Amino acid sequence: MLFPALLGWKFNQSFFLAFIVGLHVGTAVALLVYYRQTWKDLFLGTWSQVQRSRHDGLGSLIRLNDNSINRHYRQMALLVMGTIPVAVVALVAQKHLRALFAKPEAAALFLFLNGLILLGSELLRRRRGRHAVTVTLDSVSPRRALAVGSAQILALFAGISRSGVTMSTGLWFGFSYEEAANFSFLLATPVILLAGLADLPKLMGPAGDGIRLQSLVGAIVAGVAAYLAVRFLAKWFTTKTLWPFAMYCLVVGGACAIRFA
Repeated sequence: MLFPALLGWKFNQSFFLAFIVGLHVGTAVALLVYYRQTWKDLFLGTWSQVQRSRHDGLGSLIRLNDNSINRHYRQMALLVMGTIPVAVVALVAQKHLRALFAKPEAAALFLFLNGLILLGSELLRRRRGRHAVTVTLDSVSPRRALAVGSAQILALFAGISRSGVTMSTGLWFGFSYEEAANFSFLLATPVILLAGLADLPKLMGPAGDGIRLQSLVGAIVAGVAAYLAVRFLAKWFTTKTLWPFAMYCLVVGGACAIRFA
């Protein structure tokens, strides 16, 4: 949104949205590939727990705080819980939000706001100390996991980083940087994939005429870039923080807000 506006590009909105579909699918595939072993464990653990529920009763599937429950099933259940709020809001309001806020000036303000969110989480973490960790993905409560997942709703506003707000919420609840990053990327995978697949008919329909090859190339480039970015960030957050990303959002968001004011 900001980059095309800064360069003065003029484009057909329906063509642009169809192209974005390819980028979403490419990004989601990259996340699936990077976390392929994790997703394998989650699905196998879920299958195992469902099989056990035949003997323990279906009620065992909702007792997420039971110590006897399969840890991978519990993690999968938390991911599902964290995905539902943003999926519902996107289905109901995404078109309206896009119509109201899909403008460069709005995106710039939200990018600046994103920087404030990241900065706030960093200041809170500094008060606690980097290693003052009280929560892991295995121990987080369903309520807190739901809150972290619900933070993705803010990413429906152009300029707000999905991973940034979910990581910030995770840090607020006591996750380590590494745990918050991994949970954030896992939460993003189904949302981005479902968003891409839901809009795929746009790319296959008249809106995609003349840009399908470009969309395929864009999906491949987006997938490679996303894979490299996630691999880099997963290592980055083992020792480093959100400070550089917060400063980037504040500087670029502020500069763009002035530019488009």
